[in-house]
Amino acid sequence: MEEKFKQQPANCIKVVLFGPESTGKTTLSRQLARYYNSVWVPEFARDYLQDKWNNERKTCEPHDLLPIAEGQMRLENKLANKTDSVLICDTDLLETKVYSEAYYLGTCDPILEKYALENTYDLYFLTYIDTPWEADDLRDKPEDRQEMFEAFKNELVKNKRPFVILKGNKKERLETAIAHIDTLLNKD
Repeated sequence: MEEKFKQQPANCIKVVLFGPESTGKTTLSRQLARYYNSVWVPEFARDYLQDKWNNERKTCEPHDLLPIAEGQMRLENKLANKTDSVLICDTDLLETKVYSEAYYLGTCDPILEKYALENTYDLYFLTYIDTPWEADDLRDKPEDRQEMFEAFKNELVKNKRPFVILKGNKKERLETAIAHIDTLLNKD
């Protein structure tokens, strides 16, 4: 059963857009995939939770987290086979772990936690909160952006994940991300 949460080997560099809601992760994921003529892994939770909201008028609950994690890894593993350069991940299981702990009194399902910590990526781009808040059906913490940013940053530091903080406008963020990805691609 747990295999569905496991990252499969891939012949590409994997980068993750990571951070609080409404900080430009999806926009930048698309831009980077286009720039590198590669693929990006969308955030599975977005469609899953939007469907739930549309059908039940309910938000995310703890029992939703494992299906979200399974769907995310299914997408990532499928799309990782479609590139041999760089895979842009709009999120990862570590992000789901941070949200679980933030929303559910510091708790995280042990299976989610295990794979959030075992799955590896070459670089994380931690998106800062200097972008305008954009409300939608799923976003609910505009006043907690700084606190959430710190939670994401602390998780990366605690787990010794390589990361770069992205600040500024869309163009500045894109240029910074490209410079770091190019460095990874040019390593021997």
